Amino acid sequence: MTDGDLKAKVEAALRKVMNPRLERDVVAAGMVEDIAVGPDGQVKIAFVLGREDPASLVREARLAAQAVPGVAGVKMQVGGGAQQPAQTTPKPVPPPTPRALPNLGRVIAVSSGKGGVGKSTVAVNLAVALASAAGQRVGLLDADIYGPNVPRMLGVLDRRPDAVGNRILPVEAHGVKSISLGNLVERDSAAIWRGPIIMKVIQQFLSDVEWGQLDYLLVDMPPGTGDAQLSLVQSVQVAGGLIVTTPQEVAVGDALRGARMFERVGVPVLGIVENMSYFHCPHCGQRTDIFSSGGGGRLAAELGLPLLAEIPLQARIQELGEAGTPVVLADPASPVAQAFTALASSLMERAADAAAHLPSVAS
Repeated sequence: MTDGDLKAKVEAALRKVMNPRLERDVVAAGMVEDIAVGPDGQVKIAFVLGREDPASLVREARLAAQAVPGVAGVKMQVGGGAQQPAQTTPKPVPPPTPRALPNLGRVIAVSSGKGGVGKSTVAVNLAVALASAAGQRVGLLDADIYGPNVPRMLGVLDRRPDAVGNRILPVEAHGVKSISLGNLVERDSAAIWRGPIIMKVIQQFLSDVEWGQLDYLLVDMPPGTGDAQLSLVQSVQVAGGLIVTTPQEVAVGDALRGARMFERVGVPVLGIVENMSYFHCPHCGQRTDIFSSGGGGRLAAELGLPLLAEIPLQARIQELGEAGTPVVLADPASPVAQAFTALASSLMERAADAAAHLPSVAS
């Protein structure tokens, strides 16, 4: 066997060693800089180990090379080190082309620039309002991987999705079908995941869940403009985004960045929802602007978009949400429930207009 043949066999063996962080083999990931074969069957491997790579990859690579017939010994020359990034960066994988999934109906991303603005409360009550008041077939996908609150707000935190074959059945409550990582992992489990895994989870929630035929799929996005947002718009045709903010300028500024992100990726922003807009006293009926006022309207004016709703504060909304009973069902005559019902109607009108201008994508 020539040195060249032995080198090729060693490289082939190393291609079977997978880097779990990058989800690629160590050769494709650029971690094997050089393979040198001596006349006595001694092999030297120049190996790059990044700061976030498991150190066990060095041992796995050595064992894989030693198992090759003709190899008398293996010496690993490890570069990079635990405190340095890998010296070779793998070529970026081109993003997937968004697909049209007609069974999902119109996919609406409910987003916010920052946390704490009540985005999940809006998503859950809007979904239930679309199903109960407007009679729509509605799904709710919880894409907030790190803080999945939808199961608690729908009252299904203790339920696990069933499966039929290789298909996941969504959890149903209050006329809404939902899927969330909160229904799949234990309550105290932390999702310490990077972008590629988040993308896979969202793609699986879109494609491997037996949604049936929907009219609307609302997607409760995590705060910000990160991996989950990009994963969604790269995976499926999104009919529009809904931006949730509170009246304070600090929330409005972050919401503006969220709206600009949707614009840059070609997703129409349907409108602005100002949550916690004011407090409506149930005793005297007086309106009190607790968190300043007018922020949502100013944001809508700056973006040239409609302010679709001003959702007031209500004393029991937190209690109802934690109990798993959306306010639109528990107290339908309340100002906050009526605001959500009106938002559902406005959303359907805006989504229908936006759908007429969406470009066609692969099915």
